Amino acid sequence: MRNITPISLNWKKIWLPLVVLVAAVGAYSSFFTVSAGSAAVKLRFGKIVGAYGEGLHFKLPVIDQVEKFSVRIKKDSFETEAFSKDLQTVGLTLAINHRILPDTIESIYRNLGPEYTSTVLKPMVEEWTKAVIAKYSADSLISNRVEVARELDQILKDKMKEKEVIVSDIAITNFEFSPQFLKAVEEKQIAEQEAKRATNLVEKVKKEAEQKILQAEAEAKSLRLQREVVSDNLIKLRQVEAQLKAIEKWDGRMPTYMAGDQMPFVMTK
Repeated sequence: MRNITPISLNWKKIWLPLVVLVAAVGAYSSFFTVSAGSAAVKLRFGKIVGAYGEGLHFKLPVIDQVEKFSVRIKKDSFETEAFSKDLQTVGLTLAINHRILPDTIESIYRNLGPEYTSTVLKPMVEEWTKAVIAKYSADSLISNRVEVARELDQILKDKMKEKEVIVSDIAITNFEFSPQFLKAVEEKQIAEQEAKRATNLVEKVKKEAEQKILQAEAEAKSLRLQREVVSDNLIKLRQVEAQLKAIEKWDGRMPTYMAGDQMPFVMTK
C-alpha cells in the first residue's frame, strides 16, 4: 500500500489577497460621485439623510443608497387630445423645457419622486391643455396658435412652480384635426374665395357703371353748352342777314318812321 502525502496549503497567501480585495471594494463603494449638471440624495434604509451637489461624497457601503437627478434643462414632448369649443377632437404635440433646482432636490424626491416627469408633469399638461383648448373653436385654433401656447405656458409655469419644477417655455409643435373637419374647412375657404371673387366682380361692374354715368353726364353738359353757344350765334347771324336784306331793298330815300328795334340808315353827302 502506497503512502499518500497530504498537501499543505498556505492559507496566508490565500486570505491576504482576499482581504485586500474586500477592502478595496469596500473603499470604492464608500464613495460616490455627482457629475456636473446633476444632484443626488442619499438614502439610509429608505430615509433621506442628505442632498448633494457635484463632487465626491462618502456613503456607507451596502447600507446607503444614492439617487441622482439631472438639474439641466430637459426637453420632453407630450402628445395629448382635447375637445374644442365646438366639440371637435384636436390632437396636439407639445414640447416643454423644464428643470429642477439643486437646492430643491430633497423636496422633489420626497414629494414627487424620481419619475416626476411622467407622474406629475405629463398629467398636468394634459389637464390644462384640455381646459385651454375648450375656450377656442377648432377653426380659430390655428390662427390663435401663439395665443394658445402663451396661455398654456403661463398656466403650467405657475402650477409646476408650486411643485418646485421650473418650466421655461412651451411650444405647440403640431395640431391635428379629423379628416371630416379638415374637409369642411377646405370647403368653407373655397366658398369664401368664391364669395370674395363675386363681390370683387360686382364692385368692378359698379365702378364701370359709375364711370359711364359720369362720362355721359360730361358729354350731355358739353352738348348743352354747345347748343347754348350755337343759339346765340344763330340769333346774331339772323340779325345780320336781316340788315343785309334791308340794305338790298333800300331805294335811297330816308325812312319816315322806324319800326321795332331797327336802326335807320344815315346817308352822308
